[in-house]
Amino acid sequence: MILSHKHKFIYIKTRKTASSSIEAMLSRACGPEDVITPTTDRLMTGERMPPRNYRLDHPLVPKRPLWRRLLRRPERVYHPTIGFYEHIPAWRIKAYVGDEIWNSYYKFTFERNPWDKQISWYFYKTKSKTHRPSFESFMTNKEKASVENYSLYTIDGDVAVDFLGRYETLGEDLAKVLKEIGIEGDTPLPRLNVYGSGGDYRKLYTDKTRKIVEDWYAPEIERFGYTF
Repeated sequence: MILSHKHKFIYIKTRKTASSSIEAMLSRACGPEDVITPTTDRLMTGERMPPRNYRLDHPLVPKRPLWRRLLRRPERVYHPTIGFYEHIPAWRIKAYVGDEIWNSYYKFTFERNPWDKQISWYFYKTKSKTHRPSFESFMTNKEKASVENYSLYTIDGDVAVDFLGRYETLGEDLAKVLKEIGIEGDTPLPRLNVYGSGGDYRKLYTDKTRKIVEDWYAPEIERFGYTF
């Protein structure tokens, strides 16, 4: 997630939408007062500027559980207790920045065909497995297998951003965003955190797993007209 006061934009980071690459590219245009949330060490490359200004003193920031502090458990980049965090939802950003910034800054994010996104997520989540489970087996546990983005860019069921780009037209949509926020010139998109089958995602589906995805991601499928 990036909050840029320099360029007056808020980038909400969704999952498996080239978001790490977009975040890295945008981070290089950020000013010293802008917010860049931390990410995993594996993605902290020379393409991405270091995190900054993400710690937040705000009454709505959750406190670290006492048991985690007593056991000296590390604070992760995805924990809401750090303030602004990687996949922070729109409602929380709005609460933290206030109406003036929320209403005046350009807010954008990206979404992806759920059937395609699910395959990418499967390969990402099983990348370290010695024996990778089958896709059908992976899909039996929704808590671990779901890669839901809809709640990140909606508030009370309504899309809360000014521009919702699509992964399928990433180059074209990203160019529109850069023009809108005033970032000109050569802005190459690094290739980070890429996982997938490298082929037609449809080949990995059965009728059963196709229907599971249809049920899990019904809101975005209906809203954006995604098809298998």
